[in-house]
Amino acid sequence: MLEFLKQPWPWYIAGPLIGLTVPALLILGNKPLGVSSSLRHICASCIPSGIQFFKYDWRKEKWNLFFVLGIFLGGVISVQFLSAPGPVSVNPKLVKELAGYGITDYSNMVPQDIINWHSLWTLKGFFLMVVGGFLVGFGTRYAGGCTSGHAIMGLSNLQFPSLIATTCFMIGGFIMANLILPYILLL
Repeated sequence: MLEFLKQPWPWYIAGPLIGLTVPALLILGNKPLGVSSSLRHICASCIPSGIQFFKYDWRKEKWNLFFVLGIFLGGVISVQFLSAPGPVSVNPKLVKELAGYGITDYSNMVPQDIINWHSLWTLKGFFLMVVGGFLVGFGTRYAGGCTSGHAIMGLSNLQFPSLIATTCFMIGGFIMANLILPYILLL
């Protein structure tokens, strides 16, 4: 059984399991799926109520903090006990393309060639980690939620704003991956 769990699950198993979280959350507690709001709940619990944005009863949303903690712990458990040993399997065509950008280390899920503490102090690392992180955080709050909240929860509830947000997320991802990221990786 553990050997089965160590292999990547096919889309027809993983997709429905993710999709089933929506009705499970709605049936069990009338709660929406979303992760980005948990940062606001954490800040509201830690920062004194001097900032208007954090003046609300965050305790009503503590279930969301447990949900995010469960996601984190699930990731830790899967990496420690369920991940297959050895490097990450990458398509040979992609390996060749990434080698042109100096990415050759596939020993972890995240390419150590570009995402590490040393790279943080380079122009490329600053753009990828700091500017990219800021843009993701800003876009998430500007869109009123993250990709999981809009694409999984919002679309399943037929919310038109979620369709617009998900479409913009996808367009932005395609533009970034195909038009902008190759130039950043050449820095």
